[in-house]
Amino acid sequence: MTNAVENYELGDVVLQSGLTLRGARLAYKTFGELNANRDNVIVFPTFFGSNHTGNEPMIGEGMALDPSRYFVIVPNLFGNGMSSSPSNTPQPNDRARFPKVTYYDNITFQHRLVTEHFGVERIALVCGFSMGAQQTFHWGALHPDVVERIAPWCGSAKTSRHNFVFLEGVKAALTADDAWNNGWYDQQPTKGMQAAARVYAGWGPSQAFYREKVYLEMGFSSVEDYLITGWEGRFRETDANDFLAMINTWQNGDISNNPIYDGDFEAALGSIKAKAIVMPSQTDQYFPPEDNEIEVSHMPNAELRVIPSIWGHLAGGPGRNPVDTQFIDDALKELLASGT
Repeated sequence: MTNAVENYELGDVVLQSGLTLRGARLAYKTFGELNANRDNVIVFPTFFGSNHTGNEPMIGEGMALDPSRYFVIVPNLFGNGMSSSPSNTPQPNDRARFPKVTYYDNITFQHRLVTEHFGVERIALVCGFSMGAQQTFHWGALHPDVVERIAPWCGSAKTSRHNFVFLEGVKAALTADDAWNNGWYDQQPTKGMQAAARVYAGWGPSQAFYREKVYLEMGFSSVEDYLITGWEGRFRETDANDFLAMINTWQNGDISNNPIYDGDFEAALGSIKAKAIVMPSQTDQYFPPEDNEIEVSHMPNAELRVIPSIWGHLAGGPGRNPVDTQFIDDALKELLASGT
């Protein structure tokens, strides 16, 4: 059962930064039905540059996230154009004035949705790709007594310095466009978004992906066709301020950057009680397996399971390619079938 997109009205909320976001809303979509015991819940947060529709290829009958068995909640990331974002927030918090939102903020509001709106006390699984994986780690650390299992893939518990610097390059490409106008543009900075897309395209897939010309198997006629259609076209669908709002959240990802752990990253990892399968892509240039290997070593109930793929970060993209999608889905089935 697929339900309509809904908005959970949060009202005026004070963010981790101390600023108030007035009239905040969390957009979400659910799949399946909540059972009488309220214990069949899966939370599946969205990833960068996408909304709930980007997660849908991982949800379906016969898959791990089967709506005939589970109640799957897909909360939209703040800044993605669905939940409160620069592009849909009234003044004075619109556009360049939109306050910075952290993962801590996102999970705080998602927790309200799950517990206050749906009356759920335990979550069977939290899982996600990329920024969705980072939200998954945050769920595990911030609410260890609520989350029974986590499965983050192609994402880390803390954004590395290298990842931070990569994103600085993406931001610089966008904001170099004169049309950017410090975020107070009347028309989208198209040249800047196209430049940002080309920077991103060099890092999303792996070197082997380009060497083996996988883009031809995807139906593109050349590298240039892949860059224009596969990257520029998709980036131009996103509002530039929304784009930068999501990047800011990503750059400052750290499960210990909150009043609970006060920067003690190892303590935050050690607090994750949930049974975990952490799945980096073997060739991910944003979130390499080495980062997850370090993180898993501090988690009491976690397994590192590397996706053997040449798709780079894109290996984790829901439905991007059947082999990697099956690898992830098999792990999710195994995790859901296991005890806690």
